This record gives sequence, structure tokens and C-alpha cells, in this order.
Amino acid sequence: MKELVRSNDPALLSFLQDLLQQSDINFLLADQHMSMTEGMIGIFQKRILVPDDEFNDARRIMREADIGDEISQTHNSA
Repeated sequence: MKELVRSNDPALLSFLQDLLQQSDINFLLADQHMSMTEGMIGIFQKRILVPDDEFNDARRIMREADIGDEISQTHNSA
């Protein structure tokens, strides 16, 4: 899996999850429980991870939706 986005912006995360679902791209919303533990004050960012073989499609979808600048700069496998 590769990190597509890291953010604590709930609107962005929700929008991106919807885009990925509509495009049949699998994803994992990571660190959501950590965010709840810290009391939702925004210290810990949530991450959206996608399978390696769907990463380029996910990036293309984000660019087409004009949110390509939110793509994580960390393309490490997780």
C-alpha cells in the first residue's frame, strides 16, 4: 500500500473517499482511531492508503478533481 494523502481536513478526506469509491479504487483510512484518542484536536493526521497497483489511477483521479496538490509527498509503502 502507498500513502496517497495525509491530512486532518475532514472535508478533503470525505471528498477523496467518495471519489475513490465511485472509481472502484480500494483504499484504507488509517490512523482514524488515533485521531479519536487525541480528542479530535487535529494533532494526528489521518492517511488514505491505496494498493500499489491502483496508486497512479488514484493520483489521476485527484488531479482531475483539482485536488492533485494534496497528494502526499511520501510515497513509501506501508
